Amino acid sequence: MPSPAVEEKLGTLPTRPGCYLHKDASGKIIYVGKAINLRNRVRSYFQKGANHTPKVRRLVSHIADFEYIVCDSELEALVLECTLIKKHQPHYNVRLRDDKQYPYLCLTVSEPYPRLMLVRRVRQDNNRYFGPYPNSRAVYSTMELINRLFPLISCGKSFDGRPMQKPCLYHHLGQCLAPCAGLADKAEYGLSVKDVGDFLEGKQEQIIRKLRSEMAEASDNLEFERAARLRDRLQGVEEVLQRQKVITNDLIDQDVIAVVEDDTGLNGACVQMFFIRGGKLIGQSHYLVEGTGEETQSEVVSQFVTQYYQGANFIPQEILLPCDMDEIAIVQSWLRQKKGRKVEISVPVRGDKKRLVDMATENAGHALEQMKAEMRAKLGSTERALKELAEALGLAEPPKRIECFDISNTQGENQVASMVVCENGHMNKQEYRRFKIKREDSKPNDFASMKEVVLRRLLEAKSDNPRFNRLPDLLIVDGGRGQVSSALAAMEEAGIAVPLAGLAKQFEHLFLPDEPDPVILSRTSQALYLVQRIRDEAHRFANTFQAQLRGKKATHSVLDDIPGIGPKRRKALQLHFGSVRKMKELAVAELAEAPGMTLKLAEIVYDHLHADPPH
Repeated sequence: MPSPAVEEKLGTLPTRPGCYLHKDASGKIIYVGKAINLRNRVRSYFQKGANHTPKVRRLVSHIADFEYIVCDSELEALVLECTLIKKHQPHYNVRLRDDKQYPYLCLTVSEPYPRLMLVRRVRQDNNRYFGPYPNSRAVYSTMELINRLFPLISCGKSFDGRPMQKPCLYHHLGQCLAPCAGLADKAEYGLSVKDVGDFLEGKQEQIIRKLRSEMAEASDNLEFERAARLRDRLQGVEEVLQRQKVITNDLIDQDVIAVVEDDTGLNGACVQMFFIRGGKLIGQSHYLVEGTGEETQSEVVSQFVTQYYQGANFIPQEILLPCDMDEIAIVQSWLRQKKGRKVEISVPVRGDKKRLVDMATENAGHALEQMKAEMRAKLGSTERALKELAEALGLAEPPKRIECFDISNTQGENQVASMVVCENGHMNKQEYRRFKIKREDSKPNDFASMKEVVLRRLLEAKSDNPRFNRLPDLLIVDGGRGQVSSALAAMEEAGIAVPLAGLAKQFEHLFLPDEPDPVILSRTSQALYLVQRIRDEAHRFANTFQAQLRGKKATHSVLDDIPGIGPKRRKALQLHFGSVRKMKELAVAELAEAPGMTLKLAEIVYDHLHADPPH
């Protein structure tokens, strides 16, 4: 039964299209859905005797509240649903793993002289993006080939065509037109940019025809050096064309999608994509879709298509699927809007297109097995490391949650501490915490600082602070016996005891409380690799925080501390007088001459600048 608050909301639902967001008791969004009729769809979750799947029954049991957003059409609701799922990653939705790990090639056509760059995200910045590529090695290989064939900027720098430096070796080799030296002809450079775009889109035949025509023209005009360069470029493009596999005679752009679901506990599915451009297979990628355990293949395909093409940099003329998907007409209409021309989604049942889907399905199966093997190897290594660590430290069982503390300061100033968390062998950055050391003594004292920060952390847990209420199965401090003794004293004062160890940098030995000899892990031990990784992460996190504070202090002005002097007046004083040193030499009446100043404010500034410094 829904709660009274949910029951009240159900009666106010409109009959319009829109999206709804189910939330749990903590307010976290656990499911996002869309509906043609919000009232009917949302109320259906709470109907008595409804024949829900086990997954939906679990979802309903956790719904404590919901929100909804009204849209003008079902198409608008589809787009909004994609955006909300990507933003919130709800637990009960089918989720395409964020593909930020996949590299793209960016052709910076928004710049006067475009260049090629490896990027990890596609942005709405009017540049052209190609990919995704399976790994950065494939991107660099493609960039190297393009830099050899087309005279684009190869140093990665941005230039506006004005002479800024002498041309480099690439210009003398004929591989760059040298906009850095003001030697590049903008029209010629623009033609090269267009050729690069066509090349990356798989339109090599067009480039070949164009190069042959230009080579013949250069030869007729007795421009033999230019003709030779065009000949070399033509040979390079032809070599690439020969390596590509022509797999369809339709000569159109297609994306082929296949899905293989896992039934061994991965709770996901592998989606394989073939990218066919102009009838040639130019690339492939595979993706893991999570939360598919109880979904049909049609639902998985539908969710993947909408989530993938929401952020895709290119939409082909045709998309081949392994099965029918829900709301195919709406999705086609949405893709047509994005592309600006017709996009067809089809499920082939025979012929060449069916063979393409079958080939993609076979590759998806291989990719899934590879992913599972990698996960098993990673999981096995992590489990082995935790087990070795538990045995070495005499713990009853492998530690699921490990917290590590480190202290950072600069000659006693900006003293800070970090707490990083490793859960089940993986760093959990959401659980990281950082502290400013509150000791009045400005002299560096790592032992006192360590006691303070561990005590503060434990007292927060004792007060049931939700940010600290989970105690670690193992607490590691960066340091040796002194830091361990300090942390132990903090535990005794707080009245909370957890397993404790210190990792000393010099010999990478582990020190335990009340143990005279250190624990020495083998140099090839997985446990040693794990604790070193955790310690190094704590060190990095502390140093980053300390550097931030140091940077803020470096830009701090004495004017920042004067009451009544806000950012505008502070800027006016600095512009009018030039420096704080000059202001100290002025009388009150002279300070009042600055824009926005009054005599009363000038007196406050004068008194503050001439006050005795605190001891």
